[in-house]
This record gives sequence, C-alpha cells and structure tokens, in this order.
Amino acid sequence: MSETKTPALQYRVDGPEDAPVLILGPSLGTTWHMWDRQVPELAKSWRIFRFDLPGHGGAPAHPAGSVAELAGRLLVTLDQLGIQRFGYAGCAFGGALGLELALRRPERVASLALIAASPRFGTADEFRQRGVVVRSNGLDPIARTSPERWFTSGFAAAQPAITEWAVQMVRTTDPGCYIAACEALATFDVRGELGLVGVPTLVLAGSDDQVTGPAEARTLVAGIPDARLAVVPGASHLVPVEQPAAVTDLLVRHFSSAWLPAFDSSTGQMAVQAAQAYPAQTAPPPVAPFAEIAPAPVAPETTGRQDPYDIGIKVRREVLGDAHVDGALAAADDFSGDFQEFVTRYAWGEIWDRPGLDRRSRSCVTLTALVAGGHLDELETHTRAALRNGLTPVEIKEVLLQTAVYCGVPAANRAFRVAQKIIREETTPQE
Repeated sequence: MSETKTPALQYRVDGPEDAPVLILGPSLGTTWHMWDRQVPELAKSWRIFRFDLPGHGGAPAHPAGSVAELAGRLLVTLDQLGIQRFGYAGCAFGGALGLELALRRPERVASLALIAASPRFGTADEFRQRGVVVRSNGLDPIARTSPERWFTSGFAAAQPAITEWAVQMVRTTDPGCYIAACEALATFDVRGELGLVGVPTLVLAGSDDQVTGPAEARTLVAGIPDARLAVVPGASHLVPVEQPAAVTDLLVRHFSSAWLPAFDSSTGQMAVQAAQAYPAQTAPPPVAPFAEIAPAPVAPETTGRQDPYDIGIKVRREVLGDAHVDGALAAADDFSGDFQEFVTRYAWGEIWDRPGLDRRSRSCVTLTALVAGGHLDELETHTRAALRNGLTPVEIKEVLLQTAVYCGVPAANRAFRVAQKIIREETTPQE
C-alpha cells in the first residue's frame, strides 16, 4: 500500500537567511504578489515567507477541503525548510489560516496579525452559492466583481492597472481549487475559541471594507486576550494593496515588539528560557502612524457546551439559509412555535449535526425521501440546501434519476420540474 504524501505549497522566500521568519498569507483569489509592496521594508528585519493557495498563481491544483487541511500543508512546507517558529500575518483567507495555526499549533506561532479577517466569514450559504456560480459559469463572474469587493471606488478608478491585475488573478485561478476554498470558508467558525489565542495579535481592517470590516475586527479584538485594533482609513478589503504604506508601518511596529518565548509541550506552558531562540527585533525609529492601534478590551468568558437548540439553529441556517429560517421563525406563533423549536432542536441539532454522514450525503438522503413522499414544497427548499451543501446540478440530477427507479417515474417527473426551476434560479449569476 503506497503512502499518500501531503502536498507542499508553492512558496517564495526573501530577506536575510539568519533572520526570524515572518509568513505572509494571501487572500482568496490572490497570489503572493499581493504583498509585493510590503516585502522590501519587512525583509530588512525578517526572512519573509510567502505562499500561494492551491491552484492560485500557477500553484499545483490540489484542492484543500478545509482551513485545517491547508494549515497542515503549510506546516509540512515549513518543516521541509526547517522553519519551526514564525510570525504570521494573513489577509482574509490568510487570516483564517493564522487563527487556525494559533489555535491548533500555538508552539509554532510567535506573533499574529489578522488583516480583513473574521472568526466566521459571512454565512455558509453565501460561500456555497459562490461555488455554485463558479461550477456553472466559471470564474469570470467572480473576477469581474472582485474589484468592487476588494477596493474603494476611488482607488479602482484611479488605479486601472491594479484593478485589471486583480481581475486577472482571479480569472487565472483553478476553478476547482477556488470552489474548495469557498467550502473551507463555509465551514470555518472559531467564534467560540478566540479566548484560546495566546499570542500578541494585531487586528487590522480597512475603514470602508464591506466584506470583513471594522465590525468583524472588533469581534476579534473583543475575543482575543492580547489583541490590538488598527483601522486604516480609505481602504477596503484588500488593505495591503490599497494602503501599502499604512499596512507596512503597522506590521513593522507590531512584529518589532518582543516575540513570545517558545511553547513547552511537556508542561503546556511558555518556556521563558527559550526566549533567545527567537530574539526580539530592534524597534524602528518613531514614525507618524497611519492608523492608531487601540488597547485591547477585557476578554469575555468562554462558554460551555452548546445547547442542541443553539447547534440546531446554526446548522439550520447554514443548510437552508438565513432568509428561509428567519421567515419560518417569524411566522411561528403560540400554536406553531413549539413545533419550530422541536424541528430546530431534534432534526437540526441532533440528526443533521451527527458525524456519521457528511452534509452532502444527508442532502442526497433527504431529496430521495422527499420525492418518495411527494413533498414538493420541501423538495424546493432542500434542492437549494443541496446546492449549499456542495452537490452539483449533475449530482442532483443523478439522485433524481435514482428516485425514478425506486420511487416511480411520475414522482421523479414532478421532482425534476421543481429541481430544474431551483437550479436555474441558483446558478444564474446576478448582474
């Protein structure tokens, strides 16, 4: 039996070989070149390690199914280079990777900067809907709208070359890897674990970011015990590109502070005697700040095990979408309210959250059962849910063909009409 090797990531290294390592993590749809304007200054004091996400920038197209899997690939790449401890700065998806590393491998991360990041990026159905659009129409619709999400309108108008560069970065990304990254973000949620991040953290957001802006940044700062907030004026989502000098200044000041000593896995404590293994950098001369770093608030207490209802409402929203769930709950009254609680607690909190089947498989079972029972209204809802759970239109078609054999052709005929309508609605890109 052959051994399956974890694929390494495509990377680039700049700066002195004997300097402490600082990793720069990219956003979804970009390449390591998004950090080009920061590298000259940062490389004076650090050995800069940049990497591409799978299928981005010509990197091998080995899709990663989760943020945790991609973090593992990054660590494999670092291990091959003999890099054990490092500072980490990540933008958006790169920020999710930084949080994952700080939570799962705290002994490796000395200091952290989270840029345009969030403990949960929107809702799961938003990212799965993006994946549906890419499966049906390719990356061109996403590429054409990327400048609107990434830059302020003034910057996009004044910098047409950079705007076109951004569009081309997305267009040349492998669609399968992009979809896999969307799936990874759809399942990423560390809101309940922020209090466990144990390294000095800079949280940086653009003042005009409509994707993960100051509100999400304040959530991170409120949850991470040793965190500081910096809001960069005149910047949207891709802050390092739009305001490179401000971001460089903030990163230099943050990572120039003392690095945490190494983590002793045998005691679960920070080993003070190991501090010399990762020395502090000489602080740069005072400069006029581009954005103020605010003090960290008192971290909230972490909660215990979630109630099945709380789990259920989360899963129900991720599978069915916020609009559907909000409508169902708003329509509940004294007569139907108990039923809504029952469905949320037991169907979604107990059954849909069980680990024995993944959500794609549960969608296949649900579609089949609804066809067999003739429940066409629910079939419409769960066809949308199946797309959010990662089933392609072709896979849904195969499920319905299977029901034609075992549930009857008339039942499948009605189901095809319902599913065809929903798939057309969900896979038509919005202008």
